[in-house]
Amino acid sequence: MLTLRTLTAEQQAEIDALRDATTTTSRLTVPALEDVMYRPFAALDHGFIRVVDYAGGDASVVQAARVSYGKGTKATSDDRGLIRYLMSHWHSTPFEMPSITFHVKLPIFVARQWIRTRTASTNEYSGRYSILDREFYLPAPEHLAQQSTINNQGRGETLTPEQAKQVLLLLSLGAEQAYNDYEEMIDPQGINLARELARMNLPVNFYTQWYWKIDAHNLMNFLRLRNDSHAQYEIRVYAEIIQALLERWMPLTAEAFRDYRQDSYNLSAPALDVVRKKLAGETIDQADSGLSRREWRELMKQLHIPDS
Repeated sequence: MLTLRTLTAEQQAEIDALRDATTTTSRLTVPALEDVMYRPFAALDHGFIRVVDYAGGDASVVQAARVSYGKGTKATSDDRGLIRYLMSHWHSTPFEMPSITFHVKLPIFVARQWIRTRTASTNEYSGRYSILDREFYLPAPEHLAQQSTINNQGRGETLTPEQAKQVLLLLSLGAEQAYNDYEEMIDPQGINLARELARMNLPVNFYTQWYWKIDAHNLMNFLRLRNDSHAQYEIRVYAEIIQALLERWMPLTAEAFRDYRQDSYNLSAPALDVVRKKLAGETIDQADSGLSRREWRELMKQLHIPDS
């Protein structure tokens, strides 16, 4: 899941210099995260994620929560129990104390979906001041699929090899032509169009970069949506890397998050009533449950009960 991105000698030298620099601090540090600081992990064909800064960790959550309860205890088992209690009862504020900053390189269309997580601070590479690179995303053939017939936001059947080849050719030709036109427009010896105008010609499969700072609570909200089987593949690739980094950074929080949010299922009052009746041996069907057909089908799936 965590695959290092191949770097140029210059880029590697810059990262080595950052990692070799040492400072003395009285703040909390997390050795497992320190081990991968600044290192870029590969995402898609040209993208990456790397951690460039963080503050706090599991201990920060515990310290914040215990402000109201006195000293408490310091045993790891007690910390784990407290974190699990906070997670299970939706006490979000203590998880807002730790924060982390990522440097992310990603396709523009993924960035536009990503930025819908608004409770974060973002600073993006500016096409007004800098010249954008000739780097664009081309999906692997196995990730090219037709529009789903049952989900307006999703993919359906995988394209045939011939169709995939045609799509990749169209995407590649279109991106290359767009970048050639971009270069022609910004040429200082030619048209010399302002960069802020010339960039509008580039399609959304071109790569951008940003620094993204977020607290742990909102990071988990992001992961709950984006590291899910229903999320778009391209953003899920990034979310899987971030989740692996969360597990390094805050292992107790990551465990509780998986147990109480990601791998759990919330029951509505009518759904809970169905479960109670089934446990009591009563017969109940969808028509008598107060659930819609969709709700009933999802509940039966979660309970591993055939939907007759």
